[in-house]
Amino acid sequence: MVKVIFIDKNGAEQEVDIAGGKSLMEGAVRANVRGLDADCGGACSCATCMVFVPEKWRERLSPRSSDEDAMLQFSPHVDATSRLSCQIVVDDTLEGLRVQVPASQH
Repeated sequence: MVKVIFIDKNGAEQEVDIAGGKSLMEGAVRANVRGLDADCGGACSCATCMVFVPEKWRERLSPRSSDEDAMLQFSPHVDATSRLSCQIVVDDTLEGLRVQVPASQH
């Protein structure tokens, strides 16, 4: 299990254990992380699972796909740190990852 910390709009942290091979979104939904609705269930077709990933962690992730970029265009607060949590597959290199859930999703 990999520990990932989700931070809400007020700075409250929720630590979640996610099995390797699962997406951040799957772990967040299982743990009832507030602000990650995941309306499409991980199909990269809704952008309701967006998170902000700090720069020091972004190099450990695969690049955003064109589908992910297209979906992020629908988010009101997208920036260079924005990722869809359904597109981030957890592995041991992400132990301790801290992601921010946008205020617009709360």
